[in-house]
Amino acid sequence: MQINLSTDNHIEGNAKLTGYVESLVESALDRFLKQITRVEVHLSDQNSGTKSGANDKRCVMEARISGRQPLSVTAESDSVDRALDGAITKLEKKLASEFDRIKDPRRKVRDYPEVDENL
Repeated sequence: MQINLSTDNHIEGNAKLTGYVESLVESALDRFLKQITRVEVHLSDQNSGTKSGANDKRCVMEARISGRQPLSVTAESDSVDRALDGAITKLEKKLASEFDRIKDPRRKVRDYPEVDENL
């Protein structure tokens, strides 16, 4: 699995941040290693670097899956760490849901009990 990090010009994308992001993504998505070819991570500051505000940091993550359409998630928070954690959690849940659907294509949205036709 290849992990690509990009940042806007308000967040410094140095080697330390890249290593940190790669380790978080790899540890969170390790059970999907065989299915995912690449993960794109984009960090941005919605306000300029001099301003701050609630939920002004954004993390967009996109997972490229072999033979399937990419899945993407977005998380916003007041810090880069929280936005990154939120996006990783969302992507992990979305991937789990997608792979459950692949394993059982007959899976229904809701599990209703079977109707007894003798009623």
